[in-house]
Amino acid sequence: MRKRVFGSICLTSFVTLLLTAALLMIAVYSGMESDVRDRLKNESIHLVDVSEDRTLLERIGRSYAERITLIAENGDVLYDNQGDASQMENHLSRPEVAQAIKTGVGQGQRLSHTLDRKTYYYAVRLPDGAVLRLGSTADSAFGALRTVSPWIVLVLLLTLLVAALLASWLTHILLAPIIALDLRQPLKNAAYDELSPLLHRMAAQNKKIDAQMDELKRRQAEFDDITTRMDEGLVLLSAQGEILFANHASRRLFPKEEAHGTYLTLCRDPEYIRVVEQALSGESTRGKLERDGRAYALTASSVAGEGQGHAAVLFIVDVTEREQAERQRQEFSANVSHELKTPLTSIMGIAEIMENGIVRPEDIGRFAGSIRSEATRLLALIEDIIRLSRLDEGGMQESFEPVDLYAVCVSVRDRLQQKALQNRIALTLEGEMAVVSGVRQTLEQMAFNLCDNAITYNRPDGSVTLFAGIACGQPVLRVSDTGIGIAPADQARVFERFYRVDKSHAKSTGGTGLGLSIVKHGAQLHGAEVSMQSVLDRGTTIEIRFPKG
Repeated sequence: MRKRVFGSICLTSFVTLLLTAALLMIAVYSGMESDVRDRLKNESIHLVDVSEDRTLLERIGRSYAERITLIAENGDVLYDNQGDASQMENHLSRPEVAQAIKTGVGQGQRLSHTLDRKTYYYAVRLPDGAVLRLGSTADSAFGALRTVSPWIVLVLLLTLLVAALLASWLTHILLAPIIALDLRQPLKNAAYDELSPLLHRMAAQNKKIDAQMDELKRRQAEFDDITTRMDEGLVLLSAQGEILFANHASRRLFPKEEAHGTYLTLCRDPEYIRVVEQALSGESTRGKLERDGRAYALTASSVAGEGQGHAAVLFIVDVTEREQAERQRQEFSANVSHELKTPLTSIMGIAEIMENGIVRPEDIGRFAGSIRSEATRLLALIEDIIRLSRLDEGGMQESFEPVDLYAVCVSVRDRLQQKALQNRIALTLEGEMAVVSGVRQTLEQMAFNLCDNAITYNRPDGSVTLFAGIACGQPVLRVSDTGIGIAPADQARVFERFYRVDKSHAKSTGGTGLGLSIVKHGAQLHGAEVSMQSVLDRGTTIEIRFPKG
């Protein structure tokens, strides 16, 4: 805009100067012509009086600056002060001469061959019929222009220089208010009145843009907040495979990679590359990625763009727990089938022997006892499965109430005292009142399972210590024994369902393999932490630490 304003001012100045110079020259030249004609007319009046005296006319002509010609009525030149009259042609055809003979006065003008000189003529008819003609030569318009052209060029250059300086100054003055406009607050500017409609429209547009920007920021903040809190990874890819966005979960998944550039800078796993490239080619697909011992489900959706190519949205979900749960479910189903099938097979086999009358009368009581034992074992297994299922579903939370752990342990000690005596185990209770919020039945079952295992897997003349009380400000339930202990390789799995360290010993004791699993899920229900310390052939200590009341 500055160049256009500057150029416009300079061009206007130049055109104005040219027009002014041309008009001025025309006016000056017209005035000069008029002056020449008036001078010739006035001088001819004086010369007419002396034209009868040829001697006087010749004397005057010798010192006269203008051309004097005396022409006879027939056109012959009688006298010329600037040439030989006898050598001159007949002047009857000259316009001014012919006009003077006819009307008494005649005027004319003629250009030279080079167009730079112009001669003006004024003729007067004398009383005797002759014609007295005066001529004056001056520069023509072209001649005058050529004469003054160096000065004109100099004046033009100086004028253009002044015009350029003035144009620059005027451009700065004109544009300064516009350059100083505050586009964020256009109505506060002191600018030209002509800009007022534009500034009002700009203010309205700014207000609309601000509202849209606020809305975009709000949506961006919501999007960032949602994607930041997501446990799943989210990656947005352009049609060229460039990473447009990658949330924190995806960056945590690939901490050693760069979450910018192309999709190859994020991960180079073949399955990941296959899924992304299929999505970029226009086909949504799924895949699975294993990294650092965890499993991730990859879901890539293809998004058609306005031009050629497809963008992609990659969703990464950690399915490790789900797959582990699925494996546990399958193992649980297989174990349940096996555990249920074993006592049922025994019951059916004994029942079939008795049905066929193969059993002797004195053995019926023993076989009936076996049936009863297997049925009891089957019932305990079913009850543990039901109890574990309810713990998994969290269906016992509505039964929470204040429960004294010490009172629970007193009940468990009384119930297992007889079994401890039969196994020659010293069962003791220590501690004090410790109240927690929980389900009494579940808490009692947890304490019972821990004590029962401690007695079952103990040594003759061993001991089991049951503790309930407050430790470090938290309610604690602890069971310690002097039994066979658990190997380090098995300690991480003893809380799994149906997992037994010594399967042969567990079968002889009639355990279901769900005791410690119930303890773990019961602790999760109550928000408690379970810890275990065990040394082979020296004993085991399992502690449940409940949250502060």
